[in-house]
Amino acid sequence: MSKEHSFDIVSEVNIQEVDNAISQALKEIVTRYDFKGSKSSIERTDKEKITIISDDEYKLESVIDILKGKFIKRDLSQKVLNFGKIEKASGGTVRQVATLVSGISSERAKKITTAIKDSKLKVKAQIQNEQIRVSAKSINDLQEVIQMVKGLDLDFPVQFVNMR
Repeated sequence: MSKEHSFDIVSEVNIQEVDNAISQALKEIVTRYDFKGSKSSIERTDKEKITIISDDEYKLESVIDILKGKFIKRDLSQKVLNFGKIEKASGGTVRQVATLVSGISSERAKKITTAIKDSKLKVKAQIQNEQIRVSAKSINDLQEVIQMVKGLDLDFPVQFVNMR
């Protein structure tokens, strides 16, 4: 019974679901009356950047709202979107770039491990690259850690994987 149990805390983005959310948002933009004749578009320019273009700032905000709604429907956290500033683009349009944030940075990992250590549970938390490995002898302690981390007010999404 001295076997150690563990799980990893990660922050990952499902790129396929992001692509699905973008295509659903584009379908809605094409069918909506208020976007008739608009130059609005959403495009994933590389692995972690989404470029949003529209006629003016008001329509750009509407496009972003549609995209966020599709993220919610596809069970993606809006916390993965880090929006840049609005800039002027060619043809009198405006553009905004959103970066997809994945992985847990070292300062964020320290915040989580400190909270775990402050909980006084008999668990060990180790930072490994962009994830945190939590291990303990009792599965119940690990489940308490999961509930405690879910209750933290984090500015990024976390998932719990590799439960052993």
